[in-house]
Amino acid sequence: MKKILCLTLAMMMIACAACASATSLLGSWQTAESPELTEDRTALFEKAVEGLLGVSYVPVVYLGNQVVAGTNHCFLCKATVIYPDAVPSYALVYVYEDLEGHASVTQITDIDIAALSAPAE
Repeated sequence: MKKILCLTLAMMMIACAACASATSLLGSWQTAESPELTEDRTALFEKAVEGLLGVSYVPVVYLGNQVVAGTNHCFLCKATVIYPDAVPSYALVYVYEDLEGHASVTQITDIDIAALSAPAE
């Protein structure tokens, strides 16, 4: 399971890096220098998901941001549907932070681990 998580994380970071241009442009995604979930990042995430029902999202790593009229943030999260014996999965959760510090979830993209796996030989 740890190998799959590491592989998925590596692929997501590569995808974010591919989206970023060589020069830092307004509107381009920037890969995080550190994927660490700092107190500020965790607080921002918690503020954004407050009130979401049905699925629990727990941030695993911070992938990067995009400066717009405010800032978009991308988190790799462990997602668990709220019911007994639910099987966790992973998702990318995109959070928008406006210029006044308000935060909201703008997009959630489920990650299909099976689709990322190498074909059996």
